Amino acid sequence: MDAQNLHATIYIGLNDADTGIQKFDTEKYMSVLKNVCRSYRVAFSVHQINGGYFHEDGRYTEENTLVLLLIAVPEETVTEIARDLCAFFHQESVMVTFSPGSVVFVKESLEQQIMPGGYAGRK
Repeated sequence: MDAQNLHATIYIGLNDADTGIQKFDTEKYMSVLKNVCRSYRVAFSVHQINGGYFHEDGRYTEENTLVLLLIAVPEETVTEIARDLCAFFHQESVMVTFSPGSVVFVKESLEQQIMPGGYAGRK
């Protein structure tokens, strides 16, 4: 798929693969994730969620999760980032989804004009 139209999402759980508990504050994991993205020179968005899933051995886990959105990044680079985050966060695995998409940048500005009634709108 053309990287220009590829949207990738990486889901990284924060519970340690061996202990099943989160070892560090979420902010520390977030800092590591941001450093990884900077090192690959990719633009990104990230948010925190709480999720649940089944391990390969059938155990169910709920944990804090970071969701990393990458747009127009080659699939190979996304996979490398996912591998790094899996190793750095000591995960059994991380989930990666790919979907086609398009990107549009919308630009607009408001020129302040006070209208009757106090409404500040566009000219």
